[in-house]
Amino acid sequence: MTRLRFALLNAAHADANTARNFRRELDADLAEFDVNAGRLPEHFDWDGVVITGSRSSVYWDEEWIPPLVDWTAEAAERDVPILGVCYGHQVLAEALGGRVAGMDGFEIGYNEIERRGGDDLFAGIDETFSAFTTHGDAVVDLPPGATPLAENEFGVHAFREGNAWGVQFHPEYDEATAREVTEGKRERIGDEAVEAVLSDITPGNYEAACEAKTLFENFTSYARSVRDAGEGTDGAEEAERDAGVGA
Repeated sequence: MTRLRFALLNAAHADANTARNFRRELDADLAEFDVNAGRLPEHFDWDGVVITGSRSSVYWDEEWIPPLVDWTAEAAERDVPILGVCYGHQVLAEALGGRVAGMDGFEIGYNEIERRGGDDLFAGIDETFSAFTTHGDAVVDLPPGATPLAENEFGVHAFREGNAWGVQFHPEYDEATAREVTEGKRERIGDEAVEAVLSDITPGNYEAACEAKTLFENFTSYARSVRDAGEGTDGAEEAERDAGVGA
């Protein structure tokens, strides 16, 4: 069986953890694009697209952000399966006509999230599940026609519109990433809050949060079904050529 080909739109500002985590979790060949440097795929012939987290805000005035939002909008219009994570979730919301804004506070650490409905992306995941979160922005208006799939007191944590899903939490994180990201938030949330989160990053809490990783398997299964139905392989040769850098 031919492996899936995904475009990994990496917005993480050269953070090595990001590519490592997604390559571990996604059962697909990944072609990585440094979107912070303005590098985007030249076509849409992918079995799926994954948009990563970032320390940026989607509403910042930075020249690389509007092209990323526009490319994402066109990929969604072409029904390419898309998974946006954290910043990627927010990019997807903006691309589809929703709105993102800064929060009054900041959500960070292993937190409980409530599912809404029975979407296949969350098959095998409990109605209430734990995941690592770190964000100061949130989707405040869902795109027209989007279905909310998960939330907690900090807002929307997942939605779907067509073949596209966004999740605000970080199912890809391992313990090392969670610790490094938390350490980097001292200026934002203060030493006391950072130490409290660090004390909560334990093997037991990480193991509990691994349940959420099931959504990667569910997403790749969905992308495979779309491909096998003949909806995602028209440009396979071009994809092979352009994806060689990250395979």
